[in-house]
Order: sequence, then structure tokens, then C-alpha cells
Amino acid sequence: MTTEIVTEVTAGAEDLSVWPASTRRLPHGDLAVGGVSLAEVAERFATPVYVLDEGEVRDRCRIYRDAFPDADVLYAAKAFLSRAMVRWVREEGLGLDVCSAGELELAVTAGFPPERVVLHGNAKSPRDLETALRLGVGRIVIDGPSEIARIAAAVAPGERQKVMVRVVPGVSAGGHDKIRTGTDDQKFGLSLTDGGAQHAVSRILGLPRLELTGLHCHIGSQIT
Repeated sequence: MTTEIVTEVTAGAEDLSVWPASTRRLPHGDLAVGGVSLAEVAERFATPVYVLDEGEVRDRCRIYRDAFPDADVLYAAKAFLSRAMVRWVREEGLGLDVCSAGELELAVTAGFPPERVVLHGNAKSPRDLETALRLGVGRIVIDGPSEIARIAAAVAPGERQKVMVRVVPGVSAGGHDKIRTGTDDQKFGLSLTDGGAQHAVSRILGLPRLELTGLHCHIGSQIT
């Protein structure tokens, strides 16, 4: 089993730029990440196994934080979330972007401040919204017109929930049509072209239990 693992690792290791920055070649064709042999990791935990270099994660958090000192930088939980990742992100001063009640509950039970969390997604369930309001999530990104009334109705009397509106900017970007989220012909957000975003903003401003804090925009994935 070890021989097969080493062969697979070596086959994809000609270009180390796709690996964590701490990746190094070891004798006999093995690789090490963060000083830890991947063959030893596979021997101990079997495969497949997900390996993270804590040092690189923290370094990247600091790079973003230093590049945008006046902004709140959020880590996207959908990329990967565990109790350790929650701790690293919290200690490095980043916020957290979650898409479900499960991600939110994991973060909060691991000690992440809910006011530094944003709930985001176009298929929020009643449980997602209830959990967000119960735990005091910082912001909820509204992705469709039906969410406005649902959130407003769930907010307790005398309280206000901070929200943002996801707008579609009419920009085509990304490596493939299926991952371009800035055009009007996709399922995310509210269009500026047909007035949907403007109408949503007007509705929110007329609801005392909602507080509009800004707009959200995403133009696509894998943009290099």
C-alpha cells in the first residue's frame, strides 16, 4: 500500500506550485507538507485523507488581512470547515461566511463570535434562518425576493436583523459558463437590469425589523 501511495503522490508532484508552499520532496519519491511525510500520513490514517498546512492557512489569512486593512475579510466555510479551521480563522481576525445552519452551529460551538458570521446562499431553509436569528448572526445576505418577508416575519418584535442584498452586476467572468454568477441568466441574486435589486432595497428599507447594511456581489469562480 505504501508503494502505491508514493507512486501516486510522485506522479502529480512535478509541479509543486499546485501544492502548499511548504511542500518538499523527500528521498525515495515521497513528499512532505509542513514537514510531515504524506506517506506516513497515509499509513496512519489510510486514504483518502484531507491534509492542511496550518502555517500556510494562517499565512494566507494574514496576507488578505494586510492587503485589506480597512475591510472585513471572510473565510468561506464551504471550502472546508472543521473546529480547527474555525479556531485558526478566529485567531487570525477573519470573519466567516456560512451557507447552512450546520456550518453556523459548528462555528459557534467552536467559539466563533456569531456577530462576525454572514449567512449566505440561495437555498436557505427555514432552519437555516431560524438558527441564524437565534444565534445572532451578524448579517444575512438576501438572495431572492421571498427571503425578505420570511426573514422579517421571523425577527422578534423590537429587534432588527442586519441584511445585505445580493445583486447581479451583469458581468461575465469565470472559466466556464456554468460558474459565471454575474450574468442575468443565472439563478443567484437580484438583477439590476430588470429592477429586481432596486425593488428589494425599497422593500427592506420599509421594514422596521430589517436593517440594510450593504450589497453583495459575486461575478464567478476560478477567475485567474
